[in-house]
Amino acid sequence: MKAREFGELEAAIMDALWSADRALVVREVRETMTYDRDIAYTTVMTVTNILFHKGLLDREKAGRAWRYWPRETREEHTARVMSEVLSEGGDRGATMLRFIERFSDEEMSRLHEAVAKVRTRRGIAS
Repeated sequence: MKAREFGELEAAIMDALWSADRALVVREVRETMTYDRDIAYTTVMTVTNILFHKGLLDREKAGRAWRYWPRETREEHTARVMSEVLSEGGDRGATMLRFIERFSDEEMSRLHEAVAKVRTRRGIAS
């Protein structure tokens, strides 16, 4: 999937699935999703199927219905999209610099902690 935001309905469906502690059938997705207006079951079913074909969801047969779950966590998805956007930004170093310059002091502290964890996992001395 090309780096872009989800449409409103796609985002509501993904949020419902990311918030669930198990795979859901479309009826359960529709019941648990937060959306501004009432959406037909068939609309949720169609969009969920589209998300499956885009590679964002997995599914298995559950009687006559399909049970869906996200292929990646919300954080994994966000990191992948951020990486795709970074790749499209021209000079990666300059783009990262401009992005990091916007960080608050707290976000800078989190960044340092994350970099330290990655360095440790990779066996890179500090």
